[in-house]
Amino acid sequence: MRESDAFALHMERDPLLRSTIVAVGVFDRAPEWPVLLERIDRATRLAPEFRDVLVPSPLGLVPPRWETDPAFDLSWHVRRMAAPAPHTLAPVLEFARTTGMTAFDPARPLWEFTLVEGLQGGRAALVMKVHHSLTDGIGGIQIAAHVVDLERELSDPGAMPPVPSGHRLSIAEQMRDTLEYNARRAGGTARSLSRGASHALRHPSRAVSDLVRTARSVGRMVQPVSHTLSPIMTQRKLLWHYDVLDVPLSELRDAAHNVGGTLNDGFVGGIAGGLARYHERHDAHVEELRLTMPISVRSESDPEGGNRITLARFKVPVGIEDPAARMTAIDELCRSWRHEPAIPYSDVIAGAMNLLPHAVTGSMLKHIDFLASNVPGFDLPVYLAGAELESFYGFGPTIGSAANVTLMSYRDTCNVGVTTDAGAVPDPGVLMDCLREGFEEILDLSGDHRPVVLPVSGVVP
Repeated sequence: MRESDAFALHMERDPLLRSTIVAVGVFDRAPEWPVLLERIDRATRLAPEFRDVLVPSPLGLVPPRWETDPAFDLSWHVRRMAAPAPHTLAPVLEFARTTGMTAFDPARPLWEFTLVEGLQGGRAALVMKVHHSLTDGIGGIQIAAHVVDLERELSDPGAMPPVPSGHRLSIAEQMRDTLEYNARRAGGTARSLSRGASHALRHPSRAVSDLVRTARSVGRMVQPVSHTLSPIMTQRKLLWHYDVLDVPLSELRDAAHNVGGTLNDGFVGGIAGGLARYHERHDAHVEELRLTMPISVRSESDPEGGNRITLARFKVPVGIEDPAARMTAIDELCRSWRHEPAIPYSDVIAGAMNLLPHAVTGSMLKHIDFLASNVPGFDLPVYLAGAELESFYGFGPTIGSAANVTLMSYRDTCNVGVTTDAGAVPDPGVLMDCLREGFEEILDLSGDHRPVVLPVSGVVP
């Protein structure tokens, strides 16, 4: 396991800091159950970590290792149920919320899927609960691409991949593996030092400058956070709320492009405007809020699936009233953080953070105001076991923050899932209305546009 994933597990001694992600796919009909099981079985063979369990290392000297579960049982991980009354998306999100707040069984692979059948109009929903160490959003889309079809008629996916092989290591083998891991880590450090020394001999002034720049960057990444910037979103509870909104994708992208920005700038700019409104509704004013934003470190050589992100924490302006100026300021911040010199060393930094008491790092995470994650999805209609996917919402963990807002693009819509901490946001309906207004303000920069929709809260054209 990567050090950054081990860091997430280390933090989970505090239930508020769990790294569970939940996705909800809504389909026009129920997928064919036998075909669905076959497709999910196939996915676990293509991404074998979905058949693995975590095994702690001897003496805790290295991160836990993934080992094949000899008792893997697909039927335990994939279940079905009838939709509760009133058979709308609201009770599905309620089920997803309680599922997301429930800890995984550490004796089994860290994922669970539940098909919810019997929604209004014959629709169905698939609630997918996965630990973040198994995959990030991009990795999840990569895996999903192997199990969905581009038309309703079932395609032939070919021969079933073999069952991943593996066995539990003995204590002696675990100790040997621990020694080999530390030897590889030491060897990598030695090679890096050697390259650094060679570079310093050839370019001494540049080497000193690079070292200072990297050290300052590391300092920014691990800088302690002792208080929330929000004066009102300060309390935390082990109680989440899920809600969703739909934002037109092409218009949001156009609005951002009109000011020289990206889709992500429009996304974060809409959230910032919504949070500013939320504070105003509570007679509070705030100029900046602290954001945690995932940054992908995935390379072309990385296998599909897996968690290949690092987290950047920085302040974003929410008090800039002009939405164009707000997006421009956000664009500059995001571009800067994506090129931080410390990003390539994020796993090493996580390893050092793992040595600290979890209460120290946990208290820092609880002073983050919000998280925002933008995941590019499918731009064409896709089908699963004969059912057409209509919408696809992701719900990221709050990890101690007040809220997590996750955008999953599908066709020409941004399906936005919002996870809020009930202690920080006791009135989630008010926040959702403010977020709707924040995105509408951004969309106005694109000219005429489709409305922002709140499918659960009631704003539907």
